[in-house]
Amino acid sequence: MTHTESRQGAKLSMSMPQTIAIETYLADRRGDIEMALADACDHRLGTLLDAIRYSLLAGGKRLRPILVLAAAEAVGGERHQAMPTAVAFEMLHTQSLIYDDLPCMDDDDLRRGKPTSHKVFGEATALLAGDAMITLAVAKILDEAPTVPAEDRLRAASELVRANVTMCQGQFEDLRLQGGPATPDDLISLHRQKTGSLIAGALRAGAWIGGGTAGQVEQLGQYGLELGLAFQIVDDILDHSATAAELGKTPGKDLAADKATYPKFFGLAGARGLADEAGARALAALADWDERAEPLRALVAYVLQRRN
Repeated sequence: MTHTESRQGAKLSMSMPQTIAIETYLADRRGDIEMALADACDHRLGTLLDAIRYSLLAGGKRLRPILVLAAAEAVGGERHQAMPTAVAFEMLHTQSLIYDDLPCMDDDDLRRGKPTSHKVFGEATALLAGDAMITLAVAKILDEAPTVPAEDRLRAASELVRANVTMCQGQFEDLRLQGGPATPDDLISLHRQKTGSLIAGALRAGAWIGGGTAGQVEQLGQYGLELGLAFQIVDDILDHSATAAELGKTPGKDLAADKATYPKFFGLAGARGLADEAGARALAALADWDERAEPLRALVAYVLQRRN
């Protein structure tokens, strides 16, 4: 997709009505996920476990694991079967945040309203905690949910590994373009890698665990890429307009670092329009799905309306 592609459908309003009580749905899923995360850490890690738990249990939207569960249920699977995979994707997401905050990356002191991992434990321990979480995430998918066929667990694990590789490539492109020449198409491409790949991977993995078909996996992956793009555009908007208390991290850093952002290229109103268009494409990917996909549809509005 390029930024010059034709617009698809009417823009989604930020006050778009939702057909399910999305906040109740999210709170219920978060509660289950928080308990699963608390039980997930391997106590054989000893003192390194403190650093892992510090970041993993620091709260947050838990969007990636919720998407794993929602995708599994959308294809007819059971939520409890998908929980290990949901935990795995939150581990990978948390690892990416630890690394993103390091001085060699985005160099941030605040994450989820708390000092970042390297500020508390030092850079070496933060790196080791992140490395351990990647490995634990793969093991979580492969070793648990024994009622899920082994081939589906392998497919889900493969989605996590591929998402991580693509996310790394997106981070590399983000650093490469910082302060240098970039185009809107560069921006969309790197965010499909950096943000969209993990969101799409979570959905694809959840669909495999839930027993979905290859066609369903592809449709959910397409939905995820568009949802991820909408999420990142809103993230850029919030970096320009929200406070540290609202974000739980330092605002204005992208502007200070002269990063390529959607408001920088399109202005705040133009960026909002692009987010709405990505949301419309995400909904279009689910046009033929039944009511089991209703939470995924409602999540589009949630992403567009979020304040942190």
